[in-house]
Amino acid sequence: MTRLPAVTARELVAVAEKLGFVLDRQKGSHAVFIRAAGDEWQRIVVPIHKGRTLKRGTLHGLIADMGITVEEFVEML
Repeated sequence: MTRLPAVTARELVAVAEKLGFVLDRQKGSHAVFIRAAGDEWQRIVVPIHKGRTLKRGTLHGLIADMGITVEEFVEML
């Protein structure tokens, strides 16, 4: 199993956009990204704090919400 790298919100957003997520809205430091997944919509909420890395648990949850594995995420960085 691949270890989670230290990732900023900007790096996570770049991977999400590669997967087809687009910015829906933002309020304060939380940006909501969505993408169509068949008949349903997938949504992720990314906390954006300039210059800070995402916490490991938050990153792990966001990767799972995007529907990919940690290994796939690391390859897309």
